[in-house]
Order: sequence, then C-alpha cells, then structure tokens
Amino acid sequence: MDLPIQNLAVVGAGAMGSGIAALFASRGINVVLIDPVAGALERASAVIERQVGVYAPDAIQETLRRIRMEAGLEAACGSDLVIEAVPEKLELKRDIFARLDTLCPAHTIFATNTSGLSINAIAEAVTRRDRFVGTHFFTPADVIPLVEVVRCDQTTEATVTRVMDFLRLGGKKPVLVRQDIPGFIANRIQHALAREAISLLEKGVASAEDIDEVVKWSLGIRLALTGPLAQRDMNGIDVHYAIASYLYQDLENRTTPSDLLREKAESGQIGAKAGQGFYTWPAEDRDRVLREKSAALAELVAWLGDKKLS
Repeated sequence: MDLPIQNLAVVGAGAMGSGIAALFASRGINVVLIDPVAGALERASAVIERQVGVYAPDAIQETLRRIRMEAGLEAACGSDLVIEAVPEKLELKRDIFARLDTLCPAHTIFATNTSGLSINAIAEAVTRRDRFVGTHFFTPADVIPLVEVVRCDQTTEATVTRVMDFLRLGGKKPVLVRQDIPGFIANRIQHALAREAISLLEKGVASAEDIDEVVKWSLGIRLALTGPLAQRDMNGIDVHYAIASYLYQDLENRTTPSDLLREKAESGQIGAKAGQGFYTWPAEDRDRVLREKSAALAELVAWLGDKKLS
C-alpha cells in the first residue's frame, strides 16, 4: 500500500517553482528545489522570503529551513513526488523527465506543471506513465487555491488519489481534468474571455481600463462566489438561451491571435515585465503593484475560506 507523500522535489526555481516550494514547505513538507541555472536558486530564496512574508511573516525562516537548494537532478532521487515547473517547452520537459525516469525509484510520482501542453506527449518520455499526471498551478502558486490535475491515458486512480490528497494537504483545491485537452479548463475559459476583451479593445468599443473595470466589478466579483454554470441556473437557462441565440453569432470567434495581440508580442510590448503592454508599467510601481495584488489575493482567499462557500 502506498504511503502518503512526504518528500517533494520541485524542478525549476522560477516564479512558479519557487511558489510551489514555498507553499509545501510552509505546510511542513520537506522540499528540494532544483535548478542548474546560475543564480536561479539565490533569486528563488529572495522570492520565497518576500512571498511568504505576504501571508505568513512569522513562518519565513521555518519555510526556508525546509527547502534544500540543489543544482542537479540527482537530488530528486529520494522524493515521493517530483513536480516539474520549467518553461513551457515540450522538448525541455520531455528531456527532464527522461533523465528523472532513470534517476528516481519506481514508486516516485511525476507531475508536470503546464498551462496547456499535452500531458500524454510529455509522459511519452517516461516508462512510469501510470504514475504521471499534469498539475496546473496558478500564479502566485502559493496563494491561488486551485490546481488542475490532468491525467494522461495511463494514469491510475491510485496516482490521482495520492496527488490530490497531497495537494489538499497543501491547502489546495484540486480538480480532476478527465481528458487531456489543450488548455485544460481554466485557460480555455480565460482565453475565450481575453479573446473577446482584446477584440473589443481592437474595435475601439472601450478603453483597456474600462473593459477591465467592467470585468472586475461585474463578472469578477460574481465569479468569486458563483461559477458560470451555476450562474446560468440562477439567472435561468431559458434567459441564457434566448441571449445566446442572437449574441453568439456576433462574438469574436477567430482561430488565430488578433492583429493587436500579434503586434504587441512582436514589438516587445509584452506586459509588466517589459514595462509596456496594454498598460504602461513604470519599474518603480511594478513590484509594489504585484506585491499588493498578492496580498489582496491572499486576503480574498482567506475570506472566501472563512465563508465556506461552495
């Protein structure tokens, strides 16, 4: 009988990997954070200290004490679960798992953190496909509760159960995605919303600021309490059907990125990290805004948890 997961390895010490390591270390799990890139682990320590300070300032040193920093994949060989959190490049992920497959004992479970790459395609790199899942965390990984757990075609029920139990131990709300489809659930819905928002901006219907205001102060606050399907029940499916009958034909339905999105990407206006996207992000404000957003999200998650809303 498989024992509960007690030792975790996280491969990739970027923002996502650092957040995952911080989350489980703050919950008493021993974590090894692995990254061969020069300076990555030092930067991760600073990120973890800053992020934990947002929601658990008294736990910073204890959290850091539970995280061992290593450069080589060999450090993962004593782990019950390995979560890979490297950049979204299929061949890079496959190469890492192929190497881990030879290093880790047979009982070790592998999980890939990806926003939408095929779990089956990544799992082809290993022999233990029965012990392979996708785990899609959301940024900040140690604040946003939900994790999409995506099975590959060979993933066993026992693997799904152990991973989801472990995620709950970390305070997460895991949801099982039964089919390996591009984008899973959240990113399919998020990209559908963003496609329409960018289309409205491109057509000059409203400013970026006003489009965001509409979403935040109507859909946004409601979605925190009620998902889109439950909301259809509350509004009345007949009402939704009537509106859908005339509105769907006018919604943005293009199957390639819009010209505006392509122009932004190609010109380097890629958002906060570049200082310019749909908004201007002065360097002196950017870090403060991101810190305040993380703190506000942590407060919102705590409030919703206290309310015990389904």
